[in-house]
Amino acid sequence: MSDFNTPEIVEALAAVRRRWRESQRRTLERGGREFPSRDALERIVNQLKGALFPLRLGPTDLRRESEDFYVGHTLDAALNGLAEQIRLELHDPSGLGAELAESGRWAEEATRSFAASLPHLRERLDTDVLAAFHGDPAARSVDEVLLCYPGVLAMIHHRIAHRLYELGLPLLARIVAELAHAQTGIDIHPGAQIGDSFFIDHGTGVVIGETAVIGKRVRLYQAVTLGARRFTTGADGSLEKGLPRHPVLEDDVVIYAGATVLGRVTIGRGAVIGGNVWVTHDVPAGGHVTQAVARQNGQHPEPVTP
Repeated sequence: MSDFNTPEIVEALAAVRRRWRESQRRTLERGGREFPSRDALERIVNQLKGALFPLRLGPTDLRRESEDFYVGHTLDAALNGLAEQIRLELHDPSGLGAELAESGRWAEEATRSFAASLPHLRERLDTDVLAAFHGDPAARSVDEVLLCYPGVLAMIHHRIAHRLYELGLPLLARIVAELAHAQTGIDIHPGAQIGDSFFIDHGTGVVIGETAVIGKRVRLYQAVTLGARRFTTGADGSLEKGLPRHPVLEDDVVIYAGATVLGRVTIGRGAVIGGNVWVTHDVPAGGHVTQAVARQNGQHPEPVTP
């Protein structure tokens, strides 16, 4: 067997960890894991998807007569697992606020509130599924949409992640969002507010920022960016977080492939943004922005190649 100097490497890695923890003032008074687990959250989200759509995203041998039993059993496992992940997020490795995290009281309340929102979350997801089915002439059934469409998968994750974000659990929310991002190439920050009947067609390369506000019946195509134009900095030069900096899309907006909309601009109700344009100004209700119009109005810094 080859000698890889494993003991020396283990010792060196331990020294690196100690230096990191000391620099971050991390205490080790609590044994075990200090932060939420991506693997555990992936398992929990899969359980929640099965509970929300049991006969389509649940186990293959599930029958209608045992549907409620399966949902109850699966929810019990998912919610208990979620409560533990919430406790881990609440735990502050520096030691500050550890008493609240250890008590578990807030974790139970947050889990209970999340659980109570699941029926409404399912209703909102139904509108997203129908929007995809009605918005894509290639879709043959709502079942195909739910089982196959990356935009719908991304929205299942987003509806779950956004609820966690609302409950003051940004780390759990971000992990749930990034699980979908890794699978679909669709990057939706969990803070984004998205109305009912939202449809992302194809989806790869879509980016939706944290403070974006999207109305009802909005449709985006692949490679659309709803991003920030600039970042405000404080007196010390650090970025100021949480300020509104992403677009507002009113109801019934359509944005075609490759378009980029930057800054806290408003795209009015029923407006259409053409492909491969760069928009940094408000667009009125019912407006149409094409490459020619965008260049004429100075809304793209360089010519666009279709």
